[in-house]
Amino acid sequence: MLNYFGFEPLFLNWSAIRLTVPATPVSSSARAAVTVRELNLPTDRDLWNTFVGFVPEGDVLQAWEWGGVKSADWSPIRYGVFRGGEIAGGAAILCRKLPVVGNFFYAPRGPLLKDWTDTEALKALLAAIKERGKKEGAAFLKIDPAVPIEREDVAALLAAQGFAPPPDADPQGFGGTQPRCVMQLDLAGRTLEQILAACKSQTRRNIKLSTEKHGVRLVENPTRDDLKIFNDLMKTTGERDGFRPRGLGYFETLWDNLVSAGLAKLFLTEYEGEKLSGALCFIIGDKSWYVYGASSNEHRNVMPNYAMQWAMIRWAKDQGCTWYDFRGVSPRRRQEGESSAELEKEDHLQGLNRFKEGFGTRYVEYLGEFDLVYKPIAYWAYTNGKPTAQRWVRKLKGGGK
Repeated sequence: MLNYFGFEPLFLNWSAIRLTVPATPVSSSARAAVTVRELNLPTDRDLWNTFVGFVPEGDVLQAWEWGGVKSADWSPIRYGVFRGGEIAGGAAILCRKLPVVGNFFYAPRGPLLKDWTDTEALKALLAAIKERGKKEGAAFLKIDPAVPIEREDVAALLAAQGFAPPPDADPQGFGGTQPRCVMQLDLAGRTLEQILAACKSQTRRNIKLSTEKHGVRLVENPTRDDLKIFNDLMKTTGERDGFRPRGLGYFETLWDNLVSAGLAKLFLTEYEGEKLSGALCFIIGDKSWYVYGASSNEHRNVMPNYAMQWAMIRWAKDQGCTWYDFRGVSPRRRQEGESSAELEKEDHLQGLNRFKEGFGTRYVEYLGEFDLVYKPIAYWAYTNGKPTAQRWVRKLKGGGK
């Protein structure tokens, strides 16, 4: 059996705000007046995090503490929109300065609205952000809300406010700042036994082999010092898979802001005293995400990643999460008459898809990124200069062309 350990999540005062979304849109004349203000009061952190945890599109990247994680290069700005004194939406924005372009705004997995039919609330929020943009000299605002692609009404609403996909948007959905395509495992209303039974047979077998036959175990209550082990595993993974991982300092900052606030947990597995894999799992409200993962080149036959994923799923279930998000996958789906071998030859990410699909997940695609331009010339400089900058970065990292 896994050496599974509990976790104390962020306690949110769910009764602090009323967030019931109406079954049918409410006419603007029947709504209370809209007000917008910057969130900077002592009580605003709990108010905002509670809202982020409750709404379906809420994400840790919109949590108050994420601004602290990114504070070395970005300045956080937070706005809330209210109706009759109750929070109806808002956005946690990151501001960054770029050469030539100047400042730009980014709301990762935002903005958030209690009701996406509330056009008045969205307009008021965007007006406040634009006014702040003038003060900060922002060239544009980038958003990527976790709204399913089926919500064509939301896409139309954003377009009506002036948003458009960036010119360099990846039509396949994998090139954005945040993954547009993910796989999620539904946890609500199912026992762990039912969740395991719904996994594909090979995945079930690998979980049992890793945890029972091979005896891969979890490290009990990892500490901040264990981030050094996790960072070494990330380096190994980066060298093996051809990417440059975050450094130790970043993960220590993440720990200080998220783990200490109950918004993340570090997982490490071991086998015969050797650490084999690690991951950071994010959580807010009833939602959880597998974000950073790494593994050793040693003892790969004991399949530590299966033990680790099953431990994180169990933990998320214990915290009352309704789903567990495996994060980014390739949007490329197998066509009728196409073999798995043909698909995998064309798309090297299919192995990742197959691993995540094995846990009985469902495929989710979001609307993607949208930009709202404030300064057309500066935005043109950004979109046309970005490919060149990316090529230079790849060369500096040893990534070739």
